[in-house]
Amino acid sequence: MESVAEPLAVARRWLVLQHVAWEGPGLIGAEADARGLHPEVRRLDISTSLPLPDEVEGLVVIGGPKGVYESDKYPFIAGECSFIAEIVRRNRPVLGVCLGAQLLAKALGATVFPGHKLEVGFGFVNLTAEGNRDPLFGPEGPQIPVFHWHGDTFDLPQGATLLASSTQYRHQAFRFRQCAYGLQFHIEPDASIWSAWRNHLPALSIDVPEQRFEAIAYVGRR
Repeated sequence: MESVAEPLAVARRWLVLQHVAWEGPGLIGAEADARGLHPEVRRLDISTSLPLPDEVEGLVVIGGPKGVYESDKYPFIAGECSFIAEIVRRNRPVLGVCLGAQLLAKALGATVFPGHKLEVGFGFVNLTAEGNRDPLFGPEGPQIPVFHWHGDTFDLPQGATLLASSTQYRHQAFRFRQCAYGLQFHIEPDASIWSAWRNHLPALSIDVPEQRFEAIAYVGRR
């Protein structure tokens, strides 16, 4: 993708794209507020309205139960991918989490598809050599505690750098250029999000060890 010149004097803000009521930005939103960014949350399951790309300073795309390849059921997906691609093209920060990472991968031209098995529960991702050198991930490595909850995966976009893998799925985190990151796993759950998730998780026995929850929360606040 080629970058485009910045327009003159456009008022911009940070934006969160949310896909379902019970999967919000959590710790990511709290950290953004603490840094004075105060992102606007846009619920795409309610409205497909998006601002102009030139009005966006940075973008966070969070998760949800939809499949990127289900554009026949969710017509907004094609427009959302085009929107993400435009933000990346303008070299503005983009963070995609779970479904958001899959949408980012699709926006960058990669294929998203059902994985070989469901990956859900507390676990770890292992940083690659590039992940250990990454300015965001490197200080946390070589192994990061996360919460997994996905059944889809994606090919690594052309030109992207693989940052982390798990034993079940190789493509767990990637960076495109310097400021677009895709995370297949979750680091955003706070207590309220976890409470909301419990009614939607697959019928598996998932305990919530306080030490693991706090470890993930620590990474999410970094």
